[in-house]
Amino acid sequence: MHAAFTPSRAIVTASDSGIGEATAVALAEAGMDVGITWHSDEQGARETAAKVEALGRRAPVARLDVTDLEQAGDVIDALAAELGGLDVFVNNAGAGISTPFLDVSLEDWRRTLATDLDGAFVVIQRAARLMVDAGTGGRIIAVTSVHEHQPMVGSSAYDAAKHGLGGLVKAVALELGHRGITVNAVAPGEIATAMTGNEDEDPHEHHRPGIPLARPGDAREVAAVIAFLASAAAAYVTGASIVVDGGMLQMGPQAGASITNDDWRNA
Repeated sequence: MHAAFTPSRAIVTASDSGIGEATAVALAEAGMDVGITWHSDEQGARETAAKVEALGRRAPVARLDVTDLEQAGDVIDALAAELGGLDVFVNNAGAGISTPFLDVSLEDWRRTLATDLDGAFVVIQRAARLMVDAGTGGRIIAVTSVHEHQPMVGSSAYDAAKHGLGGLVKAVALELGHRGITVNAVAPGEIATAMTGNEDEDPHEHHRPGIPLARPGDAREVAAVIAFLASAAAAYVTGASIVVDGGMLQMGPQAGASITNDDWRNA
């Protein structure tokens, strides 16, 4: 089953910009039609679709609000039907807040968990059911964060959600492996996207002393790893979390020994 896996139909959530856009293009370059979803930037989604179509692939577009837990799964079903099936599903939708734990409101906590974990559960489950019913294997990839593995001051809700998503990936990988479906996480560090405030800027122009590679990442560098996990070449990789962070996570003790003031305590 693994050796014969030749994916041709993918869905990438939140593919209107950033990592999602880069991933949609990378999967199109690998020969896949790609379902595009957007939440607030329809124009961005249309621009992504145009890039996919320029590569000779189809790119149906749909609005997806992953916090609408009753409807989100139906969007995945509809896009998959338009594509004629589903081989690869990339859960990229997410959001975070930067608020000290003592100040996080229950509303903000619930919104973050609904976006990053509850919504992910709904759409991943729906995608998995489609793949199981088809019986031809599949690839499920969740974009998490380095904060799946290590926390950050001011990100308690985001950290909790991403830790949870990482655990979900591992559990689903255990359950779906015998069906030829691999399930993995990709955990980006600081990437030059809208979420980090430097979209459309060359990451090589930003110096980051605390990152071994000394710069942020490019969305296409994350997309390349996702595209690998979506391919036949990654047939024996499942339940993994591949960190794409320029070495950031390796700096824990080094950063702890080198920080010379208390500025980090402030979110």
